[in-house]
Amino acid sequence: MSSVFPRDTRISLPKAARAQGCYIYDDTGKAYFDGSGGAAVSCLGHGDPDIISAIQDQAQSLAFAHTGFFTSEPAEKLASLLADYTPGDLNRIYFVSGGSEAIEAALKLARQYHVENGKPGRRHLISRRQSYHGNTLGALGAGGNEMRRVKFQPLLMNVHHIAPCYEYILKDEGEASYDYGQRSAQELEDEILRLGPETVMAFIAEPVVGATLGAVPAVEGYFQRIREICNTYGVLLILDEVMCGMGRTGHLFACEADEVTPDIVCIAKGLGAGYQPIGAMICSEKIYDVIKAGSGVFQHGHTYMGHPVATAASYAVINKIIGQKMVSRCNHLGEILSDALHDRFEQHPYIGDIRGRGLLRGLEIVSDRMTKTPFDPKHRIAPKIKAAALHAGLICYPMPGTRDGRLGDHILLAPPFVMQEHQVSEITDKLNEALQEVLPV
Repeated sequence: MSSVFPRDTRISLPKAARAQGCYIYDDTGKAYFDGSGGAAVSCLGHGDPDIISAIQDQAQSLAFAHTGFFTSEPAEKLASLLADYTPGDLNRIYFVSGGSEAIEAALKLARQYHVENGKPGRRHLISRRQSYHGNTLGALGAGGNEMRRVKFQPLLMNVHHIAPCYEYILKDEGEASYDYGQRSAQELEDEILRLGPETVMAFIAEPVVGATLGAVPAVEGYFQRIREICNTYGVLLILDEVMCGMGRTGHLFACEADEVTPDIVCIAKGLGAGYQPIGAMICSEKIYDVIKAGSGVFQHGHTYMGHPVATAASYAVINKIIGQKMVSRCNHLGEILSDALHDRFEQHPYIGDIRGRGLLRGLEIVSDRMTKTPFDPKHRIAPKIKAAALHAGLICYPMPGTRDGRLGDHILLAPPFVMQEHQVSEITDKLNEALQEVLPV
């Protein structure tokens, strides 16, 4: 018997034994194509010798030094490298151990910024329904997915949620995409005015919504209007690029596709590519300068932040993403994958929408394409597809609750940037096999 406390006590999982390139192998030798990069993490695949070497070298020279006492060379080098590529004046990088920690840091920094800027009344956070920002209590409170929130509701901070920019379901018939985006963004201004502009500290959103909506990008003009609204009322814009950043959606920073610069951006997952746990919160010089001129201390911190081995691994990852032009490769492969998904599934009776950017792609599953009606949750479509795909040798990321945290199902795909073009058909073949096993004939 195992003493591990698993994510799901009802199922028995295969045991991963080794991994190489785009494949993970279990202890029986069976190969699984990593079509979701775990949870959009393994952007450079598995077993990269350069990254492994960087980890080994750093562990031999300096495995740990607490950031309350020391900085370290790998942390300094990684921060400088990222600052060279961040949009706007997002130049101050705060390293943590993952996405949830990055979001926690962003929320606390937003509050402390306003306090030290002489506006302690700014306390409200606005987010979007069906967003996901992490599983620690602050990040979970910021997120708008009811399935994840409901058990912990009494413990969560009070966050105000507006509608997501979800064109497939929320755009009116005959409404232009741009007009819909402006209407959707207007909900933010309305909510700020309802709460009182002097009380709102920040708005947080994912440029491409990943786990809970299934690779949903905003329509053109939406985030530009969001940025205008935040500027008008002195509200900080926090963008969560934990899943969609670091090249995954075709730009090193996902917000570049929407031509906006946030005040704070959070990254993780692809930042370490799965080789070490790492995340980062990056803020503007404006925010940093207020803290520096005020108390001088960001009242926050974690034991493993700025970890030398993690930052050394990440430096090797980001160097490879930039030096080997992996972002443009991601764009190219993303178009090939998108075309293949449309060719194979666009007329599928139970696939309602195929969407995404770069190598973050989603398929929404419906019981009726004409009405866009989802399956009843009792059918457990998403977990059944996950199990069937695993049996077929494909790791993908199906999730239930797409519409409102209860209704709806989607499949998320986020394969490694290093995959080959011919492997696209392996994804679609194995996914089709899983769909045939689970969905009605």
